Amino acid sequence: MASTSTSSLVSSKTLVSLFLSSPRTVKSSFLSFTPASPSCKPIRTRSSNATKTDEVTNNILDEDMDQIRRLQNGSDVRGVALEGEKGRTVTLTPAAVEAIAESFGEWVAATESNVNGVIRVSLGRDPRVSGGKLSTAVFAGLARAGCLAFDMGLATTPACFMSTLLPPFEYDASIMMTASHLPYTRNGLKFFTKRGGLTSPEVEKICDLAARKYANRQTKVSTLIRTRPEQVDFMSAYSKHLREIIKERINHPEHYNTPLKGFQIVVNAGNGSGGFFTWDVLDKLGADTFGSLYLNPDGMFPNHIPNPEDKTAMSRTRAAVLENSADLGVVFDTDVDRSGVVDNRGNPINGDKLIALMSAIVLKEHPGSTIVTDARTSMGLTRFITERGGRHCLYRVGYRNVIDKGVELNKDGIETHLMMETSGHGAVKENYFLDDGAYMVVKIIIEMVRMRLAGSKEGIGSLIENLEEPLESAELRMNILSEPRDAKAKGIEAIETFRQYIEEGKLEGWELDSCGECWVSEGCLVDSNDHPSAIDAHMYRAKVMDEKSGEEYGWVHMRQSIHNPNIALNMQSVLPGGCLSMTSIFRDRFLEASGVARFLDISDIDNYIGSQS
Repeated sequence: MASTSTSSLVSSKTLVSLFLSSPRTVKSSFLSFTPASPSCKPIRTRSSNATKTDEVTNNILDEDMDQIRRLQNGSDVRGVALEGEKGRTVTLTPAAVEAIAESFGEWVAATESNVNGVIRVSLGRDPRVSGGKLSTAVFAGLARAGCLAFDMGLATTPACFMSTLLPPFEYDASIMMTASHLPYTRNGLKFFTKRGGLTSPEVEKICDLAARKYANRQTKVSTLIRTRPEQVDFMSAYSKHLREIIKERINHPEHYNTPLKGFQIVVNAGNGSGGFFTWDVLDKLGADTFGSLYLNPDGMFPNHIPNPEDKTAMSRTRAAVLENSADLGVVFDTDVDRSGVVDNRGNPINGDKLIALMSAIVLKEHPGSTIVTDARTSMGLTRFITERGGRHCLYRVGYRNVIDKGVELNKDGIETHLMMETSGHGAVKENYFLDDGAYMVVKIIIEMVRMRLAGSKEGIGSLIENLEEPLESAELRMNILSEPRDAKAKGIEAIETFRQYIEEGKLEGWELDSCGECWVSEGCLVDSNDHPSAIDAHMYRAKVMDEKSGEEYGWVHMRQSIHNPNIALNMQSVLPGGCLSMTSIFRDRFLEASGVARFLDISDIDNYIGSQS
């Protein structure tokens, strides 16, 4: 058996090395292959019918490959796994998942150092109803790549990464099956090695390799699992890891092992994977968790979207906190890589408020630290951070981009302890730069207990009482009117035209925004160093000045969506009517004047202007 596994790994490495070194050559060799004729005679001429057959075959192959490549969403894979969404067909099939998992296994074997000779990969999943059959496809794909698979069952995204680090598990890689807060019909894959989450370019290479496998397989069905994966209980080890952190850092003088005794904490897991935090972390540390909501996993998500940005999720958590006079409310997304909280007064803390809260905590521990956020945060948040002695680095949207920027800054000698996106994704340096919603809550709980031990009667919300919020904000969407394969190029065209209009002065009072060592150029907030990161989606932020006074009153951020064929428009204003003014200028002087509106659905823009006028 050992020799068979080693042989599989060698062939996997050879295949991936060929792909990585010359992907176009591999593509050509696949597409130009012609099966031998039954008589084994050489084919000397090609009829017109044969040429047409080849063209049809190549078109089918191209469409098959495009189907897999379109599943990539930045650093993740996402698609429709079940029927039920109007106008959407199933794209994340078992066969597609098998090809992607096999390609991931081969990629790990070719790129990651391994002393054991056999690549060991864990798989966790959220409670989505499509998880069972797609898990079988993942295990089949890993087996084809010569990997040993380990089934973690119901798990969280951060736990999957930690399974590569915590002994005695220490897997070479891990896959989390989830589509975060998206509807029950969707599913997806997130990939990890001991170095952290994969980047967009790395996932693109894996999907490209998988596309070639998928397109050239005669039968588009998943194979049976030859060897059942070993089932492991990693979540218990992960929960113990979190409990030990809380106990050690609080170091309660009276009851060390139950430092949360006397605190009531309400958890809203949204029927996702976050229920473990209640019974395996908080309860065992002495907390009262009465009043917690939707702890049992249910892949249909019957109560509300598991999302700390969801208004229903936050309002129900707020009601539970007030009804039970709780000290804290916690909201997790489906796979627990994001979180939000509600303070003891019922104030929701997410978005900029959550970044401010985490900044206040981190800057107490690491004075002068740089805080990295995406470029949709408010001017008030920048003042909040700088008034506490921190530095605020605005970077491009996308949690992977924000985290990678923090890693890069630390490598360059710039102390950066917190990286957060407004969606709730947050990572700290001390926790392997991992975006872990549970760990963020752990940090908040530790600070809450410390405040009480220091004699404070205030809740955790008192740390952000002087955060200035924007007077107005809006987020609008424009669908790209094109074939799916052309949507990305059309999106780039629209956003680059926006940049050109600003640089040429066609939008008076609008300037491309800048931030310290980053500047808005080449499609995003890019690095000014010698090793800029790859662009996964084009975007610009423009600051907008009043034409009469010359004072800045707001900003507009235009970006290409990673997950869907649309363009997002975010804006904030410190003046009444500022968002309406900016939206009107954007539509009339840019969208209509430039002609970009001909391939964008601007009805959301029109409706907003109509509702605000």
